[in-house]
Amino acid sequence: MIKTKKDYLFYVQADMASFKVDKWKRSLKYKHPTLYFQLIMRKVEYLKSQKSQFWCRLLLKYYQHKMLKVGINLGLTIYPNTFGPGLKISHYGSIVVNGKVRVGKNCTIHSSTNIGQYKGKVPKIGHNVYIGPGAKIYGEITIGNNVTIGANSVVNKDVPDNVTVAGVPAKIIGEGPAVRGPRGADIVRKRMNSTQ
Repeated sequence: MIKTKKDYLFYVQADMASFKVDKWKRSLKYKHPTLYFQLIMRKVEYLKSQKSQFWCRLLLKYYQHKMLKVGINLGLTIYPNTFGPGLKISHYGSIVVNGKVRVGKNCTIHSSTNIGQYKGKVPKIGHNVYIGPGAKIYGEITIGNNVTIGANSVVNKDVPDNVTVAGVPAKIIGEGPAVRGPRGADIVRKRMNSTQ
């Protein structure tokens, strides 16, 4: 999660790379409203890590309010520090993610998705996971890396790495992920390594 200004900048660049955006402009707020939400969320995550400074506490209140307002308008209930870098919220509308959930880098998530708890336990989701529209993921489960979760699937059991799952309840329907989206965190990391 975001601890330093360097982490913050990496997360922001990785999220933008997932949307194939090189530089943020004010006009993109309407073209990519979910990215706008993500950038506010990343600012909140950074300011939470800097709470010892008075001005950061003031800014944190402002950005938390802004994140709530934009989230309500877009139908997003996503708490800070739940997703790793390279997140792509493909469509706004009715996405709910429990605040205790932890998701790895390069996650793509679609609308009408719910990642929640069951009996007080929440899922742990790996890297490079694609979550289709309408998916429901809950309980004390682990979803591996490079997994595709099909539309309207209900996932309540562990999922190994490198598979595609679908159905109610979700079952493995193929080896290897069916969808390969942009991997913003990897793109930015490669860019950073090539400039050093």
